[in-house]
Amino acid sequence: MRLVDLISLIIDNLKRRKGRVVLTAIGVIIGTAAVVTLISLGAGLKESATSQLWGINDLSNVEVYPGYPDMMGNGAMMITEDDIKKITPDVVAQFEALPGVTRVIIKQGVNTGVEIKLDKLMAWGNITGVNLDDLTDMGVKASQGITDISSPGTIVVGSWIKNNFYDPNQRPGDEPIELPDLMGQTLKVDFVKWNSDGTETRKSMRLQVVGVLAETRGEADYSMYMNWDEVIKLNDWVAGRRVDYSKQGYNNVTVKATSPEVVIDLAQQITDMGFQAYTPQSQVQSINSFFTIMQVVFGGVGAIALLVAAIGIANTMAMAILERTREIGIMKAIGATNNNILSIFLGEAAGIGFLGGVGGFLLGWAICGLINLLAGSYLASQSGGGTTLATSIPVWLPLFSIFFATIVGLISGLYPALSAATLVPVNALKYE
Repeated sequence: MRLVDLISLIIDNLKRRKGRVVLTAIGVIIGTAAVVTLISLGAGLKESATSQLWGINDLSNVEVYPGYPDMMGNGAMMITEDDIKKITPDVVAQFEALPGVTRVIIKQGVNTGVEIKLDKLMAWGNITGVNLDDLTDMGVKASQGITDISSPGTIVVGSWIKNNFYDPNQRPGDEPIELPDLMGQTLKVDFVKWNSDGTETRKSMRLQVVGVLAETRGEADYSMYMNWDEVIKLNDWVAGRRVDYSKQGYNNVTVKATSPEVVIDLAQQITDMGFQAYTPQSQVQSINSFFTIMQVVFGGVGAIALLVAAIGIANTMAMAILERTREIGIMKAIGATNNNILSIFLGEAAGIGFLGGVGGFLLGWAICGLINLLAGSYLASQSGGGTTLATSIPVWLPLFSIFFATIVGLISGLYPALSAATLVPVNALKYE
């Protein structure tokens, strides 16, 4: 029997019993829709959690800090300078030599207290020097101005620094201060150190804000960046001598990888060297693993409905065989083989599964759209701002759901089809 003839015969047989086929397919539609909706819900939650992760601005970065000894079980033991694994220039060179590293960005903070003044307002903040002329190499962008810190006497501030300003003369009951627009402002910055005799020494600088960084939800938001050479000179002033970073080490460094795919392995290598290594990619990977498991669980719950539908398909096909026993006998009498009969009934079962899969995906897609609409309306009414998708249909899900439903139908019709194929022609013709 040609494939075209087989498909035509299967379609004609399904049309002969439209009511039964539709009722059976409804079970598959409900099961498939449940699978599509639940998997899409898991995917939507995964995307939402990943996109809102704190500090995710560049997944190809590894933040490295000095290593400290494991104090488990040795709480009374004091940590000495020799116990700390410091990030020295030699260590930086070792990081640069690791496979998959494009560059190492050194970050060194000012080792003293900082007071910031703007007119009558005061503030605080972390001032950091980096061995870069332009902060865009760190993966940050400016919302105002530029990111160039090569010029002495200039500073680039994070998006949250303006929130640190306060009026020291403000009294209870006074109106809250208006947060200043720092772009273009000249800040008076006092660096304060305490001498061995307890006296205080100050060093004042006037720094012009040449750029305000766009929000990253990371370290850059609450940091201020200065020219590297100026920060090194300030630390020499604080120490009263030239600081030897080959002994003291740097605060931390950012190791930039060639791609996010090598970051986890790179972070592990740095950890094995005795340093603390953190990468947002590990957080993303953990969340992805959790939500993948959730999607599997959700899909399993939906598959239970498909299992019930599979029983309905098997029952429908078994009834069809009883009704068409004489027809099967006639087909065998005129030359139809067991394989022909098997193919016809398996095709009908798979056809019901296919129709249910298509209908189930369309229903699931509509349900996902409704969930997104309701969730969006609710979030908008609560926050008055943007909304977050509650569901997200993966690109592979449409084909998978239809294929899976078809396979379920095929398997459900296997036993009835085998029963039909093995009927003895003489007995089938005598069946009333």
